[in-house]
Amino acid sequence: MVLTESTMPTLGTPAPDFALPEPGTDRKWRLGNFRAEALVVVFTCNHCPYAQAVEDRIIALARQLQDEVDFVAISANEIEGFPDDAPEKMAQRAHEKKYPFPYLYDESQATARAYGAACTPDFFLYGPERQLAYRGRLDDNWQEPAKVQHQELRNAIAAVLTGEPVAEPQMPAMGCNIKWRT
Repeated sequence: MVLTESTMPTLGTPAPDFALPEPGTDRKWRLGNFRAEALVVVFTCNHCPYAQAVEDRIIALARQLQDEVDFVAISANEIEGFPDDAPEKMAQRAHEKKYPFPYLYDESQATARAYGAACTPDFFLYGPERQLAYRGRLDDNWQEPAKVQHQELRNAIAAVLTGEPVAEPQMPAMGCNIKWRT
């Protein structure tokens, strides 16, 4: 496990399109399938302790905002060295945790590269024109939810939904590096 920070792509960058399968279903998702005013794209995986630590908070946030915001989770890890991130394990986790969003597999890793994802979890928030409005961490305490004082992603979503600018500075996410193919 290598602690890695997000790359913090340039705000205003358009969301790259994708066509990714949702393991455990026959469905393939594209960027255009998401119609809400705001879209949260989170690069995550099953095995990373950082991703696991915030998983329930992501699920809760997605449920609370499901009428206003679309969420999508994407795993891009290579699976030969990380079998816990294999598509069948992704489908199992999504089912067990009752994900209120699709959990997609980026086997080619092209989508993760296009978004500038670097770690798990890595969060990207897009507004109605699908321009990057926020990138970075979920909140200010990944380890201890009870000690969170700043819910950066939630606040950024609120700003996007009200047409306000998202607060600066935006702090990078930190987590396990994406397991790139060599």
